[in-house]
Amino acid sequence: MPKETYESPPRHWRAEITRTQWLVLVGTTMGWALDGFAGSLYALVLGPAMTELLPHSGIAPDAAGLGLYGGLTVALFLFGWGTGGILFGMLADHFGRVKVLSAGIVTYAVFTALAAFADTWWQLGVFRFVAGLGSGVEAPVGTALVAEAWRNRYRARACGVMMSGYAMGFFIAALAYAVLGGHGWRLMMGIAVVPALLVYFIRRHVPEPPEISGSIAARRERKARGHRTAQDRFVLRRLLTRPLLRHTLIGTGLATGALIAFWSVSTWYPQVIRQAAAAADLPAAVANERVAVASMLFNAGGILGYASWGFLADAIGRRRSFAVSFAISGASVLFLFPFPHTHTTFLLVLPVVGFGLYGALSGILVYGPELFPPSVRATGMALYNGIGRYITASGPLVAGVVAASWFGGDLGLATTCVVAVGMLGSLALFAAPETRGAPLPDDPVPALPNHPGRDAVGAGEETR
Repeated sequence: MPKETYESPPRHWRAEITRTQWLVLVGTTMGWALDGFAGSLYALVLGPAMTELLPHSGIAPDAAGLGLYGGLTVALFLFGWGTGGILFGMLADHFGRVKVLSAGIVTYAVFTALAAFADTWWQLGVFRFVAGLGSGVEAPVGTALVAEAWRNRYRARACGVMMSGYAMGFFIAALAYAVLGGHGWRLMMGIAVVPALLVYFIRRHVPEPPEISGSIAARRERKARGHRTAQDRFVLRRLLTRPLLRHTLIGTGLATGALIAFWSVSTWYPQVIRQAAAAADLPAAVANERVAVASMLFNAGGILGYASWGFLADAIGRRRSFAVSFAISGASVLFLFPFPHTHTTFLLVLPVVGFGLYGALSGILVYGPELFPPSVRATGMALYNGIGRYITASGPLVAGVVAASWFGGDLGLATTCVVAVGMLGSLALFAAPETRGAPLPDDPVPALPNHPGRDAVGAGEETR
């Protein structure tokens, strides 16, 4: 497939973007939005769900219990997300993107809805783990699909728009919670199954990129001929050895920092609001309304952060865009969470927090396709996101435990401390290559068996 580079003569964007590219972008954006919808529902109902389920498990639903066991269920989801992303990422590189995405979407939607039938916290945790397995598919595989379809100058912007779907899903979940939250947390979890039907239909109409189809066909042809090359080594081995190891480590550092910060804040800011409402002796209905409004504002900022990152990265470069996102995240969290503020101030600053946190999340997946060739692209992004999520799984849990053990139940101060640790991930920027204006990396073309060249396992492998 001929490569499009940024040196091509500029044309109007309507002439450069094809119907297929739009179809891929719409399908992946909707899938990612509905993933965010299903995931956000749990953050919104975590408090009520734990309050009901902990007594069934013989545990008091106090601040310590909510922090510990609520954090454990989030940790199980993130652990499942990391595991599912790696497993499905390998399948996507081996069998193609679209079918694997469809399977993942159905998995996370169905098991999110099944959580509505849990009777104990550990049953809820099991459902969340399996839902996480499916949820881990969308980001790395969907972004790889968009990047491979949008090989022109608008690639980063298209990936950023696709990533904004997750915040859109959070926003839709907040609206649903505002309307239906009074009917209980079980109904909220149950409605997560509805989007799977629509997304599965959309997936059937999203074509496989010729690039990955060609890579799969070439691998099968080499296997049929008994001609094994460096590209046919086990994909995780390739990613964890030179020269790809460096890019895997860079992605892991950036992903870990962004994910720890995001999940710590997004898990606990609803409970911070509920704590403030309880301290003011406000009724539960008012607390729920405040959580819904705050969630909509947080995710409105997140939509802008997600969608704008690709435009910013094309304007000032990938590394500087990461620096901006991390700086905004750290400064806004440091201002908002450890100190007392009025509810109005909290609502005004929360969109800024969302803008920074979601921007960094957008970056790790806009940047990822530019680090790896197609034969390992989905797995590469899934691997560093998966490792980041394994580490991140402790973030919400640690924040809950720290709040109960050190800060008298103050989740705001505990969350700030965990986010500060996550910001250390920005140090990976010192080693990160700048990829603005460069084409996507390709796999090297192996020489035929009767020609000299790179035709044996262990031969050189280039990523750029």
